[in-house]
Amino acid sequence: MGVLLAVDVGNTQVVLGAYRGAQLLRTWRIATVHDRTEDEFAVVLDGLLAREDLALEDVEGLVLGSVVPALTATFSRLAERTLGRPALVIGPGVRTGVRLKVDNPGEVGADRIANTLAAHRRYGGPAIVVDFGTTTNFDVVSAEGDFLGGAFAPGLEVTSESLFGRASRLFRVPLTAPREAIGKNTADCLRSGLMFGYVGLVEGLVARLVAELAPAAPRILATGGLASTIAPLTTVIGRVDEDLTLEGLRLLWELNL
Repeated sequence: MGVLLAVDVGNTQVVLGAYRGAQLLRTWRIATVHDRTEDEFAVVLDGLLAREDLALEDVEGLVLGSVVPALTATFSRLAERTLGRPALVIGPGVRTGVRLKVDNPGEVGADRIANTLAAHRRYGGPAIVVDFGTTTNFDVVSAEGDFLGGAFAPGLEVTSESLFGRASRLFRVPLTAPREAIGKNTADCLRSGLMFGYVGLVEGLVARLVAELAPAAPRILATGGLASTIAPLTTVIGRVDEDLTLEGLRLLWELNL
């Protein structure tokens, strides 16, 4: 059985997963470089796959969810030229099994569709998926598996970089929580505000979304690069599933075979 490559292109990172059937063999995260060519990506992918005793020749398909149009085109060309077959690009016209109950379905990103499908298949509904990336997305899933909408917030790294860049007397600190909220020095004051403040944002938005779903009691799931950083600081997140978006892309591939 060949390998399916699931590719989730975000604004900061490209997350890749190699699947054999339903089994996730390995995941990788690489920086999003907007002007990297398909040939350069092919070299990178071949090197990553080689670590698992695989090669691009073993890849039988590529499913792509992307929020970066330039890289959507790049990975599409990579699939055609290197794999010899078109990529499945999640977008209009693709079968998803997810009803988009929003004002403008065409605006819904591939990552949100993938999260909705995977969350409902793995955990049932209703659910709220908090996806920690460049933006933090709150994706609301109905009991039937419909995408109901949600919210966007600036991601933790975006928030912190904005603060460090605009406050001349402040400096960068690690994105880790201090022991206490009352900071006794500048570094701990920064870490308290960034980490505990961001937790407050997450808890506040989740509380509002849960209230609007009442009397249903949704599961609260977290995914994305910073999920494991934020989840231990709050009790509202019930489960971290770092591979949720990749699993959704795999399921979308199966639906379109």
